[in-house]
Amino acid sequence: MTMAARNWSDLMPRVLSGVAMVLGGGALIWAGGNWFRIFIALLCGGMAWELARMIAPYAKTRALQMGGIAAVCVALAIYLPGGMALPFLLIPSMAGIALMPQRRSMFLTFCAMILLAGYGMVRLRDDQGLGWLAWVVAVVVVTDVAGYFAGRLIGGPKFWPRVSPKKTWAGTTAGWVAAALVGVWVGHYSGMGLQIAAVSVALSMASQMGDIAESAAKRRVGVKDSSNLIPGHGGLLDRFDGMLGASLMLLITGPWTGLFFIAG
Repeated sequence: MTMAARNWSDLMPRVLSGVAMVLGGGALIWAGGNWFRIFIALLCGGMAWELARMIAPYAKTRALQMGGIAAVCVALAIYLPGGMALPFLLIPSMAGIALMPQRRSMFLTFCAMILLAGYGMVRLRDDQGLGWLAWVVAVVVVTDVAGYFAGRLIGGPKFWPRVSPKKTWAGTTAGWVAAALVGVWVGHYSGMGLQIAAVSVALSMASQMGDIAESAAKRRVGVKDSSNLIPGHGGLLDRFDGMLGASLMLLITGPWTGLFFIAG
């Protein structure tokens, strides 16, 4: 197989899995309410299971326990008032200190990120509506798609070869440009102008940071994918790492940017 053929060998499974995820995820985002909340709780549980399994592959029972604890805690946090919800988002990380046999600091950090980001997506859907969550998802998706194609078509200098050998500066920059175009389109129809385009680029960067952080974690533990649940994409963490970064950034920065006060 030639180098060019290897570059595109994962395209078909990625496309098929991607279409299925867009349709399924889009339906759940559109439905909102309990459907979306339960989906996010299960998704966070699945990612916590992958994280524990990736860090300690021989401790399968403990990985299942951590996934179950995470899913239950996210569900409780979603249905409780905000102040009461916060401790439940950190309980799985603290439980990991006792249950995980190794790399506890890695588990603590990533597990907290997963649960906080999942909670942020639910709050965004519940408080700001379908359109704004769809915007975040669109930014993350176009960042990934533009980066994938630009990186393979243009190539050039690598972004951080020791951590993510396939990422290039061309792909990284293309992701920012694609996100800005989404922001310009949303800004035009929402009346928010270039402010939303700038926030879109920042979310694109945050999604790439989430991707890089997950790649660094996999390098450290010596695995290629977080699991093999999704053909062409690897595991849940491999597919949703960018969404975690973007959601977490928006959860932290949304209020003081005034974004949603203007939009509301």
